[in-house]
Amino acid sequence: LFVADANRVGLTPLNNRILLFKNSSASLPGAGAPIPPNSGSCPVCTGQAQVVVGQPDFTSSDFHISQTGLRLPTGVASDGQHLAVADTSNNRVLLWNSIPTANGQPADIVLGQSDFNSLRPVVVDAKSFRAPQGVWLQNGKFYVADTQNHRVLIWNSIPTQNDQPADLVLGQPNFSTAPEPDLTKAALNAQANTLLNPVAVTSDGTHLFVTDLGHNRVMIWNSIPTQTQQPADVEIGQKDFQSATANDTTNLCASNGTDSNNNPTYPTVCGKTLNLPRFALSDGTRLYIADGGNDRVLIFNTIPTQNSPAADVILGQPDEFTSVVTSNSDLFTPNLKQSGADVTPTPTSLAWDGTNLYVADPSDRRVLVFTPGQITIPINSVRNAASLEIFALGSVTLAGTIQADDTVTVTINGTDYTYKIVKDDTIDKILQALANMINGANNGAGDPNVLARPELGFSILRLVARKGGDAGNSITLTTKVSTNAMITATASGATLSGGKSAATIAPGTLVTIQQEQGGANLADTSAAADPNANGLPMELGGVQVYFDGIRAPLLYVSPTQINAQMPFEVNDRTSTSAFVRLQHSNGDVSVTNAVGVPIVQQNPGLFAEPGSDPRHAIAFHASSYATGTISVDGTINANDVATINIEDRSYSYTVQSGDTLASVRDALIAAINANPEEKVVAYPAAAFTRIRLRAKVPGPDGNGIPITASVSSSAQVILTATNSALCCANVAGSRITPDNPAVAGENIYIYATGLGIVQPDDAKLALATGYQYLGPALNDPNSSVSSLAGGRTANVLSAGMMVGATGVYQVVLELNTGIPTDPETQVTISQDIYTSNIVTIPVFNPTPSSP
Repeated sequence: LFVADANRVGLTPLNNRILLFKNSSASLPGAGAPIPPNSGSCPVCTGQAQVVVGQPDFTSSDFHISQTGLRLPTGVASDGQHLAVADTSNNRVLLWNSIPTANGQPADIVLGQSDFNSLRPVVVDAKSFRAPQGVWLQNGKFYVADTQNHRVLIWNSIPTQNDQPADLVLGQPNFSTAPEPDLTKAALNAQANTLLNPVAVTSDGTHLFVTDLGHNRVMIWNSIPTQTQQPADVEIGQKDFQSATANDTTNLCASNGTDSNNNPTYPTVCGKTLNLPRFALSDGTRLYIADGGNDRVLIFNTIPTQNSPAADVILGQPDEFTSVVTSNSDLFTPNLKQSGADVTPTPTSLAWDGTNLYVADPSDRRVLVFTPGQITIPINSVRNAASLEIFALGSVTLAGTIQADDTVTVTINGTDYTYKIVKDDTIDKILQALANMINGANNGAGDPNVLARPELGFSILRLVARKGGDAGNSITLTTKVSTNAMITATASGATLSGGKSAATIAPGTLVTIQQEQGGANLADTSAAADPNANGLPMELGGVQVYFDGIRAPLLYVSPTQINAQMPFEVNDRTSTSAFVRLQHSNGDVSVTNAVGVPIVQQNPGLFAEPGSDPRHAIAFHASSYATGTISVDGTINANDVATINIEDRSYSYTVQSGDTLASVRDALIAAINANPEEKVVAYPAAAFTRIRLRAKVPGPDGNGIPITASVSSSAQVILTATNSALCCANVAGSRITPDNPAVAGENIYIYATGLGIVQPDDAKLALATGYQYLGPALNDPNSSVSSLAGGRTANVLSAGMMVGATGVYQVVLELNTGIPTDPETQVTISQDIYTSNIVTIPVFNPTPSSP
């Protein structure tokens, strides 16, 4: 592999050198070969150059004009024997008659200059260049893209003398035609036999491919040209040879709708468009194009024979219409695609070794290697195993009284659903009728944007986006009723909300990989890991899963789904490359295509029962004893007095200058526990500086013990009792069900994955990919956890890695005392800017008027 370590697209560094990677294919994992476990933090991040030319060593970067120097080399090619380099800013091309074996090895031939040390004035003739950027050697012929002379020069044999003139020119009528050097003044003259700033020229031995940058196209000659200014046979990127528009979507792409004036609209790009293409290469069957301005690589499964073809495959973008590459990033929208495994910002060059496609990515200072797979897995197929998909939700709440002929209208993304009330209607009948209208629209196919689910008995119509992720957040929702109606209809908001990506993964997360719909099987059979084994297997049922080449622990495999754990080792990156290797029972091996997985420090998912979202949470009653919570907040100020009252018993502590909130908390706990007659036990909550109070007697006898908290006048320390009395004793570990619902103010626990690295250090050091967490039991994620339940804040009492589990966190919540009764109470947890999927639990509030 030869790499020109410089560029002309404004990126740094400019190292003015060519790097030679000997036997580069051998440094990559073999196609279908397993990568051993414990092979490092990124076994697929490989490659070290053995030889450098243009510099005396690997640390120098100065430019020179000499037999050993280079200045901004942007093109390099080899036929296996010779090496050619486009020494762009020295207006010359250097040739080595054999592949260099020593650093700084001098070139044998110079073209474009009379000798190795001269830089003559720019002229236009058969032996001069102006900023050449492309070179190619094929079947004894030599080709140069003479970029700023808007031409390609051809030597019918590989030059053997300095300053040897070319035999043929493409793009110009003769060798001496001088183009306008100022492109702003040049007339645009796109024809089948003209070029404008060609930057690359290649051949498969039969065809010739020229990347015509200035005309935003790639030109194909079906046979090697033999005449000066011979016209091309096929063009890619334009509607015809006379056009030169970047991303000419109006003429090349299908309309994607109409505007407000009923005029057709078009996507910004599609599979037929090009924008400043940088390189075109064929392996003899397929054609690859580095579409630099669109940050992608186009793959044509056969070499096009007609103008304006559409690409069959696109690398670097999720589809033909989208651009996800951006340098924009802020606190609320981190740019996880920057340097992602699945993006190719401004690709400038390509290479093919018979198995792998190499893509130069100067923006990220790397070369990406793509290997075709035998099994296809879709983009975003690696998902949080708990959340699976995070759908946007909305609701409509009905109230008031029934009056015949009143109408209720629910409008979803501009489509009205109107129900006219009849005499014997009830709120439940109206809800069901609206749901039937929404779900039965379009001849039974339903509304294209949402599914409706009536919550009978609670006057609520739930709406769930049909598409997961952020897309659902743009679905608009409005309501209206007829004039003088006795009924009211209230929308939850102007749009649905809560849609997030479940394909953004935190280190240590349990993930699922889904089969492509109708695609090949991911496994030959189903198999599950032994729950009693010491650690999860790295291979199961012949299946191996890799993230950046790291072998992942497996929980379960089947033909349609694989469950694995994202390694904690990816904690230092924002993207990883995932693929699956399957060894069949007959010994054959199949490998999937690789997919990019965005990595964040935390992105929680809540485990729930199977079904339609929002799903029922796997939730449990947390305590057989009545409990309560007092939060210690504020700042330390000496001589403040903090007091907790339990019934008629007071416990006070005077703050000292060296205290912390934790020491104030602990002093109050000690005071309570020092009283042997006290009816409660005090202990610190795992999260935040909170005091937990628990009745000494189990069951309902402990419910109702009053608690209050106060501080002295003008104190800076703050004590807050989250409930007025201990409450809600149940049976610890019993499932929350409609027959045994959670109670307002009760402690419950749910299970999650994806909360990220935990603290303190003892807990962090205990994290081991694929192994059960062994403690300490008191641990917290680095990013604090908050929760909403029934639209109200639920206190997070703890959210630590669960002892005895792999990749699972137990989240203990104290429900708000004012939460309303609702069999479908929605619950989420959040960390930083990331929010989990929405799950539901049944809640009962015995005192619904509580604030």
